[in-house]
Amino acid sequence: MNFKNSYIADRRIIVLVIVFLALAMLDVHYGLHFGIEFIGGTQIPVTLEQSVNATEMGSIISTIQQRVSTFGLKQVTVEGVGSDEVYVTLPSVSSAEINKTASIIDSQGHFLGIVSGIQAVNGSSILPGSIGIVPPTTINNTVEWQVSFYITQTAATSFAKAVFGQANKPLYMFLDRPSGTIILLNSSMLGNASAGVSASEAESAMKNALAYNKQPIPLIVVYNNNASISAAESYINVSKKSYTQIFASDNLPSSLISYAKSLNYTVKLESKANMTPSFTEVSVGNFSLNTWPLVGLLSSPELNPSITNGSVGDSYEISGAAPTTLAYAQKLNYATNTSKTIASILTGGALPVQVIVGTPTSIPPTLGKSSLDISIIALITAIILVSIFIVIRYRRVFLVGPILITTLLELFIIISVIGLVGTIDLSAFAGMIAVVGTGVDAQIIITDEILSRKNTSESSKSILGNAFYIVWADALLLIIAMLPLFFSTSLVEVIGFSESTIIGALMGVLVTRPAYGAIVSRHYAN
Repeated sequence: MNFKNSYIADRRIIVLVIVFLALAMLDVHYGLHFGIEFIGGTQIPVTLEQSVNATEMGSIISTIQQRVSTFGLKQVTVEGVGSDEVYVTLPSVSSAEINKTASIIDSQGHFLGIVSGIQAVNGSSILPGSIGIVPPTTINNTVEWQVSFYITQTAATSFAKAVFGQANKPLYMFLDRPSGTIILLNSSMLGNASAGVSASEAESAMKNALAYNKQPIPLIVVYNNNASISAAESYINVSKKSYTQIFASDNLPSSLISYAKSLNYTVKLESKANMTPSFTEVSVGNFSLNTWPLVGLLSSPELNPSITNGSVGDSYEISGAAPTTLAYAQKLNYATNTSKTIASILTGGALPVQVIVGTPTSIPPTLGKSSLDISIIALITAIILVSIFIVIRYRRVFLVGPILITTLLELFIIISVIGLVGTIDLSAFAGMIAVVGTGVDAQIIITDEILSRKNTSESSKSILGNAFYIVWADALLLIIAMLPLFFSTSLVEVIGFSESTIIGALMGVLVTRPAYGAIVSRHYAN
């Protein structure tokens, strides 16, 4: 047989080889991610601020599970312990990812959009399935991030009323805006708030951003004189019934801090970096607050006149920019992580109670290497049994080779794809074993068509076309059946099963089964 008629000259076989080599190189470079059952993981203890009932505990578990899963950790175990504790267990990952996950869990998740002190939109208005991450964009060396979402029609109508006549005013978008809080700021920090912003302009912009008719956040600027300190003490004394905590700059007089603590305030001393927001110049000499992590201010876009005339829209976005002091690669990383974090929190929704995240601890694998070995043995056993069945049915030993090769390559593709972008857990292995069954079903259909029409005048291309009509129909039905599990928000544990099944079905009809058909049809050609 010359090269033109050889197996390796067939386009379908070449595609299979290319996919195999590409994934093999990616596996070597990035490595595969295995689940908690196989390699152990990290457990993050979460203490609830108050005891909750069974319904609330179920809601908290579901919220945390969705948040962390959305962030990119495909396998996560969330368990309630008693009425005031939750244990979050995730596969062993880098310390940076663990810290980021802890930060996501720690977030209360309350989103709030305020314009001129009036609520325009909140987190309960967001349609969870509509939250999307826009890839970072670069404009003049500034890397911007963006998270888009849709809101309900009722909320869109309320938004239109809230922003009516507020053209070019900032819409302050908060995530976990603190309540019951007073901010004490040393006056020396205002002068260096931002280039081009005077102390008075900075103070005015900060107070505008903190205004809210339901509960504003008072900003008390403390000057280094007795009169100013006494005025601050007097204010926090008369406000102790309405406010419970104080964010204070760490360079305030110790006597003022001691006095606040004596009134039973929870005082959190914050560094200059945390106390200083970033500003944006909306017009000549007119500044507004852009971001302020201390109070959860994500961004403050100006309201375009086109949406302040009473028209109702339903598509919105939260956006921002990476710090200009970072290198370009770090800016991209910052923008990507920020948008993923915000999307994860918004997707999971708000927690009904405050939580306290404890120190993460490493835990051993629940099933260990032996479980991984058993899973692999189960896969190989399934392949061998299928091969024996094919040989007995068709009495052709040659078929064992193509079946073994294409089935093993199909499993390799599934393992590589899931292991590179997600986590290979037990549910994923269960899906792989199921794919072996669907794969052999397709191979039987292809083989039956080729052998039953071997001595007819019909071309091999026509015969394979008939076979793949059935194969494609079976694959599409399988994918449709798995989609509800793949997009499940309450059955996160079975997503791995649906992933491996869908990937197996797609790779089968697109790559491995055409290659199998090419080999068998060439060998048994008329």
